[in-house]
Amino acid sequence: MPKPHTFPTLYNEALQIHISKLKEWNYLNLEQLKNGTITWSSNGEKIASISITVNCNCKEPYIELIYNSNNEPRRYKVRLISIPSNLDKGRIWYFLCPKTNKRCRKLYLVNGYFFHRNAFNGCMYACQTESKQWRRLKRTYDSLFEQDKFYEQMYSKHFKTHYKGKPTKRYIKLMKQISIAERISHEDIENLLIINKNSNESP
Repeated sequence: MPKPHTFPTLYNEALQIHISKLKEWNYLNLEQLKNGTITWSSNGEKIASISITVNCNCKEPYIELIYNSNNEPRRYKVRLISIPSNLDKGRIWYFLCPKTNKRCRKLYLVNGYFFHRNAFNGCMYACQTESKQWRRLKRTYDSLFEQDKFYEQMYSKHFKTHYKGKPTKRYIKLMKQISIAERISHEDIENLLIINKNSNESP
């Protein structure tokens, strides 16, 4: 009998429903009941779709999901809750996972249901399956190749470096990222590539 595979289910590869997308598509308007379809595509080709009903015209708003999973019909509701924005820009919406009862901004399709990520066992993000050496290498490359982007943000028209005489959090973060990128040498990158290669070749 062949040995079962031990590859984890990756959240990155699971179908996802984003609360921000529902807002973008005008589903989250108070006193509104709206039906529609969510479709997922890969390389320009449709790979999946589900029907939804979003009801914000009731005491406890919800999204109803209607689809088939492994040829089995699924139909259930996920509550929607909202809180006032700290920036006085309307309301911030969340899903309330029917299994964990946790607030979340994304629902993941694993084992046939869209739930909060903590509802599933044995699932991981892709970055969690990478070696420590490779994660270090990736962070190095990210800082190096994003350096121009960091400078563009800093010198954009409305960017604020200080507020009430103190550096803004965004400015401090960008300066830290630029500092990391400027310390990277070609020798550092070559050494990290050798480390990662040796790690992949180890039995």
